[in-house]
Amino acid sequence: MIKFPKGLDIHNLIDDLRIFSWEAADLLIFYSDLIKNSKDGSQILENGEKNNPVTTADLKVNELIIKRINEKYKNLIGWEILSEENVKISTDSNDLTSDWLWVFDPLDGTKDFLQRTGNYAMHLALNYKNKPCLGVVLIPSKDELWISDGNQVYCEGRDGKGKRFHFSNKKSLHEMTLVTSKNHSSKTLKLLIDKINFKNVLTMGSIGCKVASIIRGESDIYISLSIPNKSSPKDWDFAAPEIILKTAGGAITNIENEELSYNNFNFEQRGIIIASNNRQLHKEICSEIKDLIRANNIFPLDSN
Repeated sequence: MIKFPKGLDIHNLIDDLRIFSWEAADLLIFYSDLIKNSKDGSQILENGEKNNPVTTADLKVNELIIKRINEKYKNLIGWEILSEENVKISTDSNDLTSDWLWVFDPLDGTKDFLQRTGNYAMHLALNYKNKPCLGVVLIPSKDELWISDGNQVYCEGRDGKGKRFHFSNKKSLHEMTLVTSKNHSSKTLKLLIDKINFKNVLTMGSIGCKVASIIRGESDIYISLSIPNKSSPKDWDFAAPEIILKTAGGAITNIENEELSYNNFNFEQRGIIIASNNRQLHKEICSEIKDLIRANNIFPLDSN
């Protein structure tokens, strides 16, 4: 059981995060509506990079959440904030010295946001000694706010009413529905998916949306596969979804069934990461996928 900093009431903090999150939802919905008749959302693109876009929505939500946290808690808690929109690639993780670190993605699934699929989310996690201990995933298009304090997970709408959720009971890989990226894939991952032969495959953006789909029972497993020397997901992609999935009863590890490690070089989450609907069977699932990869020489596992 993690002991939160002296002077911090976790229940008050969660109540504040609810307020902050729905404020963020208003911004995200506003900019989503603004581009509803646009082909590519170019009027809110801030960096002009369609392959790695940053939108006005990213920046406004980033500004809002950091401002709210600092207004309420900066003089009370000596924590730091790691945000996707603020970090520079050259930033050394050793610059972050506090045991307490907010890990924040104001808009996960920016391409889906621009494509208006609804599969985008805000991620906010509080890490203690490089492990998530509190997490928020906001999915405005579904009127869902997922919150975990490490002991319980809540899913609620803007009205504060709880929403029911449950995992599916599928245990075999061949019976499972895979949820995978819509805009970030590779030939290697496609080959692995073909070899496993899942019953169904769903595609969507945002790791938060993918994890929520597992918890709702709409899908069963997610596989992130990063090719060596190519771009990888980052800490802010995984921290909040990780604690929400684990608290709900699922699991997320690398393919060796090892816990995710945070605050590494460039904040990268490299190699193969597997999220599943069953904590008890997760090790077996990882092992089965690992054996299949080796048998078919799909991916250099020693680089994971």
